[in-house]
Amino acid sequence: LKAVILIGGPQKGTRFRPLSFEVPKPLFPVAGVPMVQHHIEACAKVPGMKEILLMGFYQPNEALSRFLVSAQQEFKIPIRYLQEYAALGTGGGIYHFRDQILSGGAEAFFVLNADVCSEFPLQEMLEFRQQHGDMHSFVILGTTANRTQALNYGCIVANADTQEVQHYVEKPSTFVSEIINCGIYLFTPAIFQHIGEVFQRNQQELALEESSNGWQRAEVIRLEQDVFTALAGSGKLYVYKTDGFWSQIKSAGSAIYASRLYLNQYSKSHPERLAQNKPGGPVIRGNVYIHPTASIDSTAVLGPNVSIGEGVTVGTGVRVRESIVLHGASLHDHTCVLNTIVGWDSTIGRWARVEGTPSDPNPNDPYAKIDSETLFRDGRLTPSITILGCSVTIPAEVVILNSIVLPHKELSRSYKNQIIL
Repeated sequence: LKAVILIGGPQKGTRFRPLSFEVPKPLFPVAGVPMVQHHIEACAKVPGMKEILLMGFYQPNEALSRFLVSAQQEFKIPIRYLQEYAALGTGGGIYHFRDQILSGGAEAFFVLNADVCSEFPLQEMLEFRQQHGDMHSFVILGTTANRTQALNYGCIVANADTQEVQHYVEKPSTFVSEIINCGIYLFTPAIFQHIGEVFQRNQQELALEESSNGWQRAEVIRLEQDVFTALAGSGKLYVYKTDGFWSQIKSAGSAIYASRLYLNQYSKSHPERLAQNKPGGPVIRGNVYIHPTASIDSTAVLGPNVSIGEGVTVGTGVRVRESIVLHGASLHDHTCVLNTIVGWDSTIGRWARVEGTPSDPNPNDPYAKIDSETLFRDGRLTPSITILGCSVTIPAEVVILNSIVLPHKELSRSYKNQIIL
């Protein structure tokens, strides 16, 4: 068994700005550890997992190399990064590196998109494949969404008895199905034959279109639109439906929601990562992750759903709720931080209030997903969580509401519903 984690590249993640300016999005900390580490951890737990490949077109930089070295040591499994020469799409990348994936005689491999947060029922997907279909069939992880939100995802129509995928449409314009694609797949080497057919078809089409400007590449292949749509109904593609938590992490706002889901899971999977109320320590409400190097005053109240990064200082009487505070930030006495991501090395002055509006899914709808909201609606900034880029300084006694502040800004007054460039 192997696993491939698709981490994309720098031209994507634009909705994740200004946070993606400082670190590649897959390394952004969610619930205290880099986003992609949750994927690696889940893959490493699967018995028989021989190697984990990260695939994308980020320039391999120091942060990524350091992360890979520490992850290999922690999970005792080979982890490598394969850099694409260009954005090849979800199918093009694995096709380009098929020899690397198959080396060592891999009988099956998982493909996971890095920008999802999930319980990752990988073991269950393996067992499901043994019960349904033959050893050459492929499995998509699916979950239920509500009717309106399903249109934003890949929709799967499956046979109710066998769970065989009969019809697949990526982001349909009208309602197709409430079962959506979670971006987590189990493939066998046979998938490369199907991707190869798309590649050859692309090549033939490009050869016919001599007028094309040469910017189209036959290697750009999308698993969802190009491969699954064709495989549906052929008896080779199955869907495993999960009731576990699942969410996309597209915008910075969805990172706080993903952080909440993972923190919630820690009570079962990593109780040691959750802070406890101790005499002389801060007041902890609900699930809170605090990095061991953070210094927090005993009068501070943290939680629920807070993640405090390394080297963060939190002063007297500070209140933090539903927020991610990244390494090196300092919250001075009596500040209030709600629904906010505080960037690296940022400073919030005394008695200041920094607050955002959560874009949570509807709590009364068990199948609601987080909306991948646009920044603007009707020419106005949509109220969302507040994001401070790195090294932002906020003066004492001001209020920052529903705003996005780009890195290295020193604010002098209060702001509401603004992008501060």
